[in-house]
Amino acid sequence: MDSLGRTEVFVEVAKNRSFSKAAKQMGMTGPAASKQVMALEEDLGIKLLHRTTRLVTLTDEGAVYYERSRHALEELREATAQIQDMKATPKGVLRINVPLSFGHMHLLSALSSFAKKYPEIKMEVALEDRKIDVIAEGYDIVVRIATLNDSSLIARPLGDCPVYLVASPEYVSEHGLPDSPKSLKDHRFIAFSIHGGASEWKYRDKQGRYGAIRLEGAFKANTAEMMLQAALDGVGIALLPIFTIATHLKAKQLVRVLPAYETSPMLQINALMPPNRYRSNKVKLLADWLEHACKAMPFGK
Repeated sequence: MDSLGRTEVFVEVAKNRSFSKAAKQMGMTGPAASKQVMALEEDLGIKLLHRTTRLVTLTDEGAVYYERSRHALEELREATAQIQDMKATPKGVLRINVPLSFGHMHLLSALSSFAKKYPEIKMEVALEDRKIDVIAEGYDIVVRIATLNDSSLIARPLGDCPVYLVASPEYVSEHGLPDSPKSLKDHRFIAFSIHGGASEWKYRDKQGRYGAIRLEGAFKANTAEMMLQAALDGVGIALLPIFTIATHLKAKQLVRVLPAYETSPMLQINALMPPNRYRSNKVKLLADWLEHACKAMPFGK
C-alpha cells in the first residue's frame, strides 16, 4: 500500500478511535490496519497515535496531520466524483420544489422539457408555497421568490421579480386612483392570505424615502392566479409580482397604481441548493436550465 492508502487508513482509525472499527469499514483486518499506520509513522518519522488496549488517541502531531489529511482526502474524493460525473450521462434522482403559482404559470414546460432531454434523470417535482427545509427534506434545488436572509444555502440568482400595485381600468373608472400610499386605505385591496405580512406594503418613493402601510384585504386568496383574476375583474387593487401581470400590463388589461413608488426591497427569483462544495452535474444542468427559462420569460432579462 502506498502513502495515500496508508493515510486513508490512519484517517479512518483516528475518526473511529479504533483499529478494529476502521478495519471493518475498509474491508481489512485490525492487525493489517495497525501495520499500515505504523508504516506511515515510519515514513513521516513521527508518532501519530497513542495506543492502549481500549482506546486509540491522537498525539499532538497526529491531530495536525489528521485535520489536514481529512480535508485533503475529501477534496480528492470530490475531484474524483466530479471527473466521473463529467464523463457520465446525467442520471439519478433530482428533487425540485418550486412556488405554486410561479411554477404553474412559467415553469411547467421548462421542467418537462428538461426531463425529456435527460431521460435517465428521475425528476421529482413539487409545486407549493410552504417554507422548505432544503437539507432536511432532501431537495436538490428549491426555487423561491423572496428577499434572502443570511443562509448557509447556496443561492443561484435566476432574475429580479418586481412587485407592483395594479388595478383594472374598470376599477379605476369606477373608484379612481389613490394619490398616496396612505389613501390606499380608502380602496378595496386584494391580499395574499398565506403569509402573515403579505398585506403589508413596503415601498420607496422617488426621493429615496422608505415607508410601509398595512392594508386589510377586502378580498383574500392563497394563490396569485386567484388574486390576478380578481384584479382583472375589477374587485380591487392587488399587489402582484411581475410574473403574474406582465402580459396584462402590456395588453392594458391592468394599469399600475402609484407608479411613483416602488416596492422595496426588490424580490429575487433564486435557486437554493444545499451547501455542498461539489454539486453534481445534473444539479448544475437544471440550475442552468432554470436560469435560461427565467431569462426567456416576458419579464426576464
